[in-house]
Amino acid sequence: MATNLELKIKIDSPIPYERKLKTNGIKHIQTLKQKDIYYKYNDSLLKLRIEKNKYYLIKYLRNEIGKRWSNYEILELKGKNPEKFLSNIFCIENIIEKTRKLYLYKNTRIHIDNVKNLGWFLELESVVNSNKKEASKEFKEVVNFLEIDLSNQIRKSYKELLKNDSNKIKH
Repeated sequence: MATNLELKIKIDSPIPYERKLKTNGIKHIQTLKQKDIYYKYNDSLLKLRIEKNKYYLIKYLRNEIGKRWSNYEILELKGKNPEKFLSNIFCIENIIEKTRKLYLYKNTRIHIDNVKNLGWFLELESVVNSNKKEASKEFKEVVNFLEIDLSNQIRKSYKELLKNDSNKIKH
């Protein structure tokens, strides 16, 4: 399983963060339309991500206490209709649609997400390549140049946020 260190915060506007990214020489890689279908699954989160007519089944375990480390696996699915196939096997728990602006700093993916019915969010995902210490160091660099207040972290998936209360985001 791959591992990353994650952060999610609710933001009022992407503009200040986009300016900080540009100031630090971090370029916009692409803008993606994503549909995430979350399935009821006991031990971890399981979702089908549909992006650019491709299908990815993503399973992840996340530590919600302390630093937000996640272990995850991604499986690209082929076939006529993976969405229909999986909905015949699993119960759908929630569907999240979002537009994601993707930026990349070394091994850290920076997402500015506009999530339908939830609003704007900033996410960081620092991938562990050699060890957690190096990923933590890089994560701190990004937190510092984006001037993120870590006390504003949201320790829930979009699925949980939409499920609990689509209009109130709790930290």
